[in-house]
Amino acid sequence: MKKFNIRKVLDGLTAASSSSSSSATAQPGTPRENDVVQETLQSEHFQLCKTVRHGFPYQPSSMAFDPVQKILAVGTQTGALRLFGRAGVECYCQHESGAAVIQLQFLINEGALVSALADDSIHLWNLRQKIPAILHSLKFNRERITYCHLPFQSKWLYIGSERGNIHIVNVESFTLSGYVIMWNKAIELSTKTHPGPVVHISDNPMDEGKLLIGFECGVVVLWDLKSKKADYRYNYDEAIHSVAWHHEGKQFVCSHSDGTLTTWNIRAPAKPAQIITPHGKQPKDGKKPEPCKPILKVEYKTTRAGLDDGVLIVDGKLERCLSSHVMFSLSYFHTSTVLVYCDRYPIFESPYPLSIHESPVTCCEYFADCPSELIPALYSVGSRQKRQGYSKKEWPISGGNWGQGTQTYPEIIVTGHADGTIKFWDASALMLQVLYKLKTAKVFERARGKEEKPSTDIVDEDPFAIQTLFWCPESRMLCVAGVSAHVIIYRFSKQEVTTEVLLEVRMQCEFSEVDSPDPGGEQTPTLPTPAAPSSPQEAEPPNQLTAGVNSSEGARDNIPCLQVRSSPLKQSPGYQVELVVQLVWVSGEPPQQITSLAVNSSFGLVVFGNSNGLAVVDYVQKTLLLNLGTSELYSPSDPCQRQPRSPRKPRQPSGGEAALPPVNTSVSFLSRSVRLAKYRSTTAPRDNAFTRSRSSSVTSIDRESREAISSFYFCESFPRKSDSLASPCLLVGTTQGSVMMVALGLQPGGDQKLQQPLSTLVQLKGGILTMALLDAAGTLLPPSCEAWYDPNASDEEKEKVRRRRPATPPSSQEGQDSQFAVLCSEKQAKVVAMPSQTSIYKHNITETSFVLRVDVVQMAGAYCIACFCANGHIMTLSLPSLRPLLDINYLPLTDMRIARTFCFSNLGQALYLTSPTEIQRITYSQETCDNLQEMLSELFTPVETPEAPNRGFFKGLFGGGAQSLDREDLFGETAAGKASRSLAQHIPGPGSMEGMKGAASGVVGDLARARVALDERGQKLGELEERTAAMMASAESFSKHAHDMMVKYKDKKWYQL
Repeated sequence: MKKFNIRKVLDGLTAASSSSSSSATAQPGTPRENDVVQETLQSEHFQLCKTVRHGFPYQPSSMAFDPVQKILAVGTQTGALRLFGRAGVECYCQHESGAAVIQLQFLINEGALVSALADDSIHLWNLRQKIPAILHSLKFNRERITYCHLPFQSKWLYIGSERGNIHIVNVESFTLSGYVIMWNKAIELSTKTHPGPVVHISDNPMDEGKLLIGFECGVVVLWDLKSKKADYRYNYDEAIHSVAWHHEGKQFVCSHSDGTLTTWNIRAPAKPAQIITPHGKQPKDGKKPEPCKPILKVEYKTTRAGLDDGVLIVDGKLERCLSSHVMFSLSYFHTSTVLVYCDRYPIFESPYPLSIHESPVTCCEYFADCPSELIPALYSVGSRQKRQGYSKKEWPISGGNWGQGTQTYPEIIVTGHADGTIKFWDASALMLQVLYKLKTAKVFERARGKEEKPSTDIVDEDPFAIQTLFWCPESRMLCVAGVSAHVIIYRFSKQEVTTEVLLEVRMQCEFSEVDSPDPGGEQTPTLPTPAAPSSPQEAEPPNQLTAGVNSSEGARDNIPCLQVRSSPLKQSPGYQVELVVQLVWVSGEPPQQITSLAVNSSFGLVVFGNSNGLAVVDYVQKTLLLNLGTSELYSPSDPCQRQPRSPRKPRQPSGGEAALPPVNTSVSFLSRSVRLAKYRSTTAPRDNAFTRSRSSSVTSIDRESREAISSFYFCESFPRKSDSLASPCLLVGTTQGSVMMVALGLQPGGDQKLQQPLSTLVQLKGGILTMALLDAAGTLLPPSCEAWYDPNASDEEKEKVRRRRPATPPSSQEGQDSQFAVLCSEKQAKVVAMPSQTSIYKHNITETSFVLRVDVVQMAGAYCIACFCANGHIMTLSLPSLRPLLDINYLPLTDMRIARTFCFSNLGQALYLTSPTEIQRITYSQETCDNLQEMLSELFTPVETPEAPNRGFFKGLFGGGAQSLDREDLFGETAAGKASRSLAQHIPGPGSMEGMKGAASGVVGDLARARVALDERGQKLGELEERTAAMMASAESFSKHAHDMMVKYKDKKWYQL
């Protein structure tokens, strides 16, 4: 029987409704039925799921290491669990409760992990599967968990509580034992105060029957498990934070709240053998040193130099360095990683992408299916930036195996940071590795104080923070905009150059004086008035920056926020500065921050905009080509009267500096909202079905002053309805939902001018976020770009590559449309046929919320729109019919960090910054979800547990060997009885055998069931063989007894019996 698929029914209903609504609003120029694009994407192509998480664990609270499997586990204050193996082997899990993970304990070489949470629950994780799952959980009801300890190769877990008691749990069944160590029996009977919570539990390295218990008040008890009493008690005045054994089991060391370390001999409980203060100064007169900050962690480790040598590692300082074979640990307290090292002991270089938050991430872009030569090129220049001085030894965390996925296309993530750096990451095959790091702050003079401290959020005082970036993988052009209203254009080169003087173009924003139309109402300042924005597009930018600019008298005028470097700049191979553009102060008013950015290498243009307007710059000739105020975007006459031209000449070989203008070029950037409003009020509307319809509220001066440029898109299209040949154009979108088209004329001689300045294309609800262009077959028409060439190569090589592609613009027959303009805003999406400018499809994405990020992406050989809304919904729409394909409530917007960093990419990939230190990658592709199990790495690998080292003949002869303990006889139900049922509640996890049997399906489930059946069959065969052997032995015994009876009574008569 064929399986019923509700998705196909919904697809058919949606397509029918879309076609009926489109036909109801059909206009001249609408494609005929036989001309409609055949769409191949269906709902079954989409499914949403998380893939991997990269970065340093946010707010780490606990850590554990399996020395046999070589796996590191880190728990966080948000209930997350991160597992690390070799480079590229990472795993993320999450406790449903979200409570902080206070402790982790590995079942060494068993593929299992025990986690203790702040909500008084413990969980057993199964790490033998690619996606770990909880097998058992135990929730304590009457006591709070403070410490856990699991001895090596033991199934009995010690749990200390806030009341000072110690309970014992069987980790196989997750049931409590009746054996309990009560606090009143552990301390002396003469003690009148409660010792406090249990802060440490550990067994003697040489005697498993002796348990060391540390209480918060400073009391340490050596408990005998067999006799159920305390052997020794050790008292100190200061509270205890941690305890560590010496490997011989004769000494232990405690760290205290006053910064002291006390060393105790187990047979001398009267006083400590030694008291030291590692972080404090030792007084010469024998007095007690001054108290210091508490030492939260202490480790007493053995070195390979000899069993009598050792190293004491404390929180923040290395106490004794006795051997070159010491391995250092990470201090995981608070929210940072502290590497403990000294000159003789270099640290290891981490193979994980833990430096994402080296500076706070301010923006992010994701590129899937990039040109194959990009990653090697970036790696070759980035490998020269490697830090020196790391240890030459192999990284000790080397467990797990890589996945065997079939995803082979290259992926690159580009992140912008608050300190002005840009990082390129190789994100292929669910891994993440830094390729190249670019420091944009090198372009400017440094004028910052060293006393400033970094923060985990965007710092308004940081003048170099990256606001937005644009990267073209094909031409390798990079353009970044910073919060100081500056734009930097970079070219990629494999050769090192030294730039004597950086070329700078300064753009001045002049505000004409305006009269307030209503003295009693709101005034109209030159800067936007603060208001409650309805969406991030209309939100006010952070506070304006003043760093790097000093003005002693009067208002600042014609000076930028940052000072471009005047001394020679040595630029290493990689991205090198081509041009710096800055907006300057005007009459004491700072420039508005840049809100949108785009670059086209084929045209040689960069365009950027803010709340004042837009500017188009020719970065080849370093000349301003076009500048328009926000209000002038709707004026049909003023831009034409300007006739801005660029003195762009044929490109000269490197060294031809005569064609460059002076370094400081001041250009006018005019905004005249009042005059434009008056012009509209006396001018009849244009004869255009898609002329912007503006209500009285929209035409208000306050609304005009807040309208900003939100999106750009370079293309080759039809500026006028009567055009039959496409020409270079620029689509401009605003925060008020207007889409305009600027026609650019590229002359063969190199000059560029404005042919038809501006035409309003369409109006949408909400700010414009994304624009794209499709051909008549529904295929994306990306902006034209030239192939990459090295700007520092020889003239012959540059001339071969840098010639522009031959112009083959698409043509349009009269009365037929050959392009589709895809326009997406915060509320809706529209598809407009070109050149007729007819809106043929429209879809309201959301009514109650707004879209944060939308992209036109490629999926399964076709194109669609991917949207992320503020209410947490992720949606996809088909192109060009805008038919809904996916709508899942995934992630409600809880932090603006998500809105700032969420981005989609081709082939069903997306990512966002889930915390200040971590990147979460997701997929909305059904194919990727199906293959995810194969693509993920494996944590557990079968390894034999190494045997304990041989301690020698004489130590074993005189009782120096370790003493074992049969814990089953002590803690089992037979000896200890059952625990109280009200003490804790057992909860079977979803990863238990019952859950696994119920969830198993498909080939994997069949294989698992076949393996289980095979094991059961083998077990039954073994039992049958044992029974057969027992029957044979019984038959042989019976035969022997029968033979003996026969011999005994063989020669006797019947009457002798």
